[in-house]
Amino acid sequence: MLKSIKTSVLTAVLVGTAIMAHAQKNITEGTLNFGIEYVLTEEQQPMAAMLPAETKIKFNGTLSKFEMQQGPATITVVSNVADMNSLVLIDVPVAQLQYAVKNTKEDYEKNNAMNPKFSDFKATGEKQTIGTYKTEKYTYKDDKGASYELWATNDITLPAGLMGPEFKDVKGTPVKFTAFRNGVKSISTLKSVTDEKTGPLSLDVPSGYEVKTMEEIMQMQQGGGQ
Repeated sequence: MLKSIKTSVLTAVLVGTAIMAHAQKNITEGTLNFGIEYVLTEEQQPMAAMLPAETKIKFNGTLSKFEMQQGPATITVVSNVADMNSLVLIDVPVAQLQYAVKNTKEDYEKNNAMNPKFSDFKATGEKQTIGTYKTEKYTYKDDKGASYELWATNDITLPAGLMGPEFKDVKGTPVKFTAFRNGVKSISTLKSVTDEKTGPLSLDVPSGYEVKTMEEIMQMQQGGGQ
């Protein structure tokens, strides 16, 4: 039963933290709907079938929540963009398994240490409407010599850091951008933001969940746990 948990958990963590950003509308609680394209290396191809082309992320202040169904398992990732702490919940009802993995800022930095570091964000003045958002083009580069572009809007304001700490120097909310998480390159496009009540989000481990480290989860999978 746990045979596919390793890749599923890594995939959920990737997507759940991929969305970790003034303005006409300030939205502090709601749901983000993203379209996502992935640029995978040959080694990353095994996770391709599990990566969603579209995803919804609920947020309340600096906390965000993402859920992914993988076979009988529901994997939930709750992240705090203020301190980069997160909680992964693995629920497999048919096997009566409930595991929780707590991650710290140090874990986040370790997992993303090999990612390119972005800098030199520059507004170009070029305008484009993406979906319902009026956006301006920015260019930026990384420490490995590659160049990128993103499109940002001032139509809405989201909690600081929600789109990723690497975009803190962008004066607006990124609508279309390239980013890296756990070494995986993706191009995300914000399709919609729904201003709605999502209820309280928490990094507290719910009752009934057994706390494990990510290493223990990986070892269980490698051992063919049921």
